[in-house]
Amino acid sequence: MRGPRATLQDVATQAGVSMKTVSNVVRGYRHVSPAMRERVQAAIDALGYRPNLSGRRLATGRSGMLALAIPDLRRPYFAELAHAFARISAERGYRLLLEETGGTAEGERSALHDREVGLVDGVILYPQALSSSELDRLDRDAPVVFLGEDPPPPGTDHVAIDNVAAADAAVTHLIDVLGRRRIAFLGHEIGAVGRTSALRLEGYARALDRAGIRRDDALLVPRERGDARGGEEALTNALAAGLELDALLCRDDLAALGALRALRLAGLDVPTDVAVIGWDAIELTASTVPSLTSVAADTAALVSETLDLLTDRMGGPIDDQRRRTVDFTIVFRESAPG
Repeated sequence: MRGPRATLQDVATQAGVSMKTVSNVVRGYRHVSPAMRERVQAAIDALGYRPNLSGRRLATGRSGMLALAIPDLRRPYFAELAHAFARISAERGYRLLLEETGGTAEGERSALHDREVGLVDGVILYPQALSSSELDRLDRDAPVVFLGEDPPPPGTDHVAIDNVAAADAAVTHLIDVLGRRRIAFLGHEIGAVGRTSALRLEGYARALDRAGIRRDDALLVPRERGDARGGEEALTNALAAGLELDALLCRDDLAALGALRALRLAGLDVPTDVAVIGWDAIELTASTVPSLTSVAADTAALVSETLDLLTDRMGGPIDDQRRRTVDFTIVFRESAPG
């Protein structure tokens, strides 16, 4: 038979601390020293303690659940981001309710207010369809933190990476380290360019300008679909039309995966003939042939910053609009060596 369930007091006794300290660790309170957090977590692990969410809701009026609403779980970046949120939320004593918005206005509206009031304590939303003004007009049943590149509503919190600086750094590497001059950009939308693509194109252009390389619109290769096949088809068609390039910055890793296949089928070697850099550093990019160099956000920092802001808002009204920008790295691999 299973023994009695460990309590908060059991953890406090095991760790030799107060119940308040244990509660602060479980709730993810940021002002706990790393040493104390490690000490309490060791006791939690040893005893197999799990927060009693029903008791928490009765005592505090909170459910202990957070909602993460993202556009499309079929895209590896969003799936990996959701995994990171689930893992770190659990470490802080929260359960995660995952919602897929489909990148539609209806899905994003639903994520903000079409649920039982009190079901979740806070919402993390990655909007793609609704504008800042549209989001601002919606009633929000719980505190919200926004992710992504689109500007959030006034008075709300937002976490993102500096896409302009990251694209600039990637193209600068291609120029200064690998000596490339005909650098193409693959994967932005046809027609109305999305905010994410626009920022990455801005960084791409900034690096070219600083190096004194003339911009050439023929090197901007959009795709009709946002998957790997769309990237492959777009680059295949551009090469057949006479595109000459010696390097490629891709809007995302799916475009880069398609590019690797298109270049191989065209008889071009990567990186000898064309160096390739992707974006997001999804797990699959370590196993491609050649392995793919990719821009990577500091996902752990992005998740932690988001949860810090959200738990602050859950603690009471905050009038300020807060912005957090997390760091990035370039994961150098065979397709564009460091």
